[in-house]
Amino acid sequence: MSKLFISCLAASAMLFVSCKDTKKQEENTEREKVTVEHISGTTEVLKNPKNVVVIAYGALDSFDELGIPVKGAPKTNLPSYLDKYAKDESIVDIGGIKEPNLEKVNAADPELIVIGARTAAMVDEFNKIAPAVNLDVDAKDYMTSFKNNQIAIGKMFGKEEQVEKELKDIDARIAKINEAAAKSDKKALIVLTNEGRMSAYGPGSRFGIIHDVFGVKPADNKIEVATHGQSISNEFIKEMNPDYIFVIDRGAAIKRATMTKEAFANALIQQTNAYKNDKIVFLNPEVWYLSGGGLKSIKMMITEVENAIAE
Repeated sequence: MSKLFISCLAASAMLFVSCKDTKKQEENTEREKVTVEHISGTTEVLKNPKNVVVIAYGALDSFDELGIPVKGAPKTNLPSYLDKYAKDESIVDIGGIKEPNLEKVNAADPELIVIGARTAAMVDEFNKIAPAVNLDVDAKDYMTSFKNNQIAIGKMFGKEEQVEKELKDIDARIAKINEAAAKSDKKALIVLTNEGRMSAYGPGSRFGIIHDVFGVKPADNKIEVATHGQSISNEFIKEMNPDYIFVIDRGAAIKRATMTKEAFANALIQQTNAYKNDKIVFLNPEVWYLSGGGLKSIKMMITEVENAIAE
């Protein structure tokens, strides 16, 4: 095969790709666009974008609840309630939630990339592939950011009425929890266990929704707000003497060594009101640690707290 023929083939291929890209750009120019404000900025997105890649479990569960198809998702360590995405071979596996494969993201030919906190630092890299929106929630104003995210999804995909109904139902359930919590003087401590270590989370923290949104009173108002929480001991828990202890087991969430209720409730913790009244509650670690911030996950969170504070 002559070099001239090979050169002609290469030139023809480049011309074809160029014409294809130009045609796609012209088609996209004619399509309706929406402006989305999100935690990483403001982004213009095509209405009803195709081949959406979602790299945030909370956002993925909202897409699932609203019946919006996705082209790509991280299949490594997916929460079990989203395992249908791992089993669906038509969905591109873009790798892990923290280190997605950019080549696979690009190969999905997305018109929208949805990210969260774990990939927020990569937003500029994603924007080189397709418009990227960060649908993470702001722990300092959880419900406002949560609702804005759902409204944004509804706006992009023409699901405004469905989102409005979902949010109305969620608000009603939260109001009932707040009513019950307001009538009670019982206090709670949120504990993250991590293969033998423990951290506490209070109001304004990543798990602070229990206090800030659901209205359950904190056992300690002075817990440091930090990504990894405030390191605590069994003595601290005994001293705080919470009426509820909400436990999130990171080891179980990431499929490592898990903490059992029996191992957690040592001699010191057995002296708390929470232990005496059988109110040490192990929350679903996949929902609370891996996902959260989605329509499915927030309803699962509500149910767990409803059941915990019920008399």
